[in-house]
Amino acid sequence: MEKKLTKLEKNWILYDVGNSAFTLLIATIMPIYFNGLAGSAGLSEVDYLAYWGYAVSISTLVVALSGPILGALSDKGGRKKPVFLASIIVGAFGCLALGFARQWLAFLVVFVIARIGYSLSLIFYDSMLGDVTEEERMDNVSSLGYAWGYIGSCIPFVLCLVLVLGAEPLGLSMTTAMMLAFLIVAVWWIGLSVPLLRIYRQKHAVGADAHAARNVLIQLWDTLKDMAKNKRVLLFLVAFFFYIDGVYTIIDMATAYGAALGLDTTGLLLALLVTQIVAFPSSVIIGRLARRVASERLITVCICAYFCIAVFAMFMSTQLHFWILAVCVGMFQGGVQALSRSYFTKIIPKEKSGEYFGVLDICGKSASFMGTTVVSVVSSITGNINLGVGAIAVFFMIGLALFRGSVRAE
Repeated sequence: MEKKLTKLEKNWILYDVGNSAFTLLIATIMPIYFNGLAGSAGLSEVDYLAYWGYAVSISTLVVALSGPILGALSDKGGRKKPVFLASIIVGAFGCLALGFARQWLAFLVVFVIARIGYSLSLIFYDSMLGDVTEEERMDNVSSLGYAWGYIGSCIPFVLCLVLVLGAEPLGLSMTTAMMLAFLIVAVWWIGLSVPLLRIYRQKHAVGADAHAARNVLIQLWDTLKDMAKNKRVLLFLVAFFFYIDGVYTIIDMATAYGAALGLDTTGLLLALLVTQIVAFPSSVIIGRLARRVASERLITVCICAYFCIAVFAMFMSTQLHFWILAVCVGMFQGGVQALSRSYFTKIIPKEKSGEYFGVLDICGKSASFMGTTVVSVVSSITGNINLGVGAIAVFFMIGLALFRGSVRAE
């Protein structure tokens, strides 16, 4: 019989509910608001999509370069909680500051800073999984984190949606409505971080020393050499680099892509709300399936499904197509992320989880950088958005082949 969730597990899951509000804001309302700022400044739809993609790429590149170093530092002497808290402060207050950015370039600069804080917090959050639960429960707890994150984030999102879509009836300007939306998300994010911060204690850590900051690069280099010798870990990291590229690119660019195609704004937002609702039961089901079916098989199924989604997106042109895309993404999005997180936790040394997840984040964020850059560059050069989006299907094919190689290397 499955044991009930512990208080620590629940509070760890609760942080996913908190930060997912910012995730959903990035994927829905924020690109549309930026589209309005860019349009009022005379930017074309192609330039708008390209600049948004470049902003996402810059933030992911910064995190990819700094994540492993900060992750290694967090492993020394139990420093994970302080650096986790610092990243939350940067991200949440950056989110709040977005409400005061009225010019498109200033908005992008603040967005990059907020997204860096948000992304760094996820490195430390993911690396906590080995501290908050047991190995045999990791797949289920990880999946529940994504599941409740999807459904929980709908609460602040609906409030923001009411403010933005109902700004005129409520007697609010769009600027004021967006300021309130950013405030709601920031308060929600910070508030749901507190329970985890109060009771989390780092169990697995590398011994502290007097020169931790100076020696962290040496430690990181030694870890990279260990990874290179471990064929299973190495192949998984490269596989993850490729298949998560498509996942993150679709998450980051979905609304911007739909808006650039000229699809109805309200329809886009409602379709992505459906994605969150579908993702909740889908993630729970996949987590429970992992008790009976090997997580390796389930990850394989998710990658194959995303390949089909990417091919379908290349031919998307109507609102109905976007709705179909939204439902399909919701079915597999949480599963592939949750199982990848728990699978990686099982195959790495727990006392070095911070730096290992920092390196994993390099693979994820570098891939996202490559994916969004490919979409932006191809769109700019050809003037055809569909060609840029369709190109990411190739990464799923490569990722699948490498992942199966990792499984066979066990």
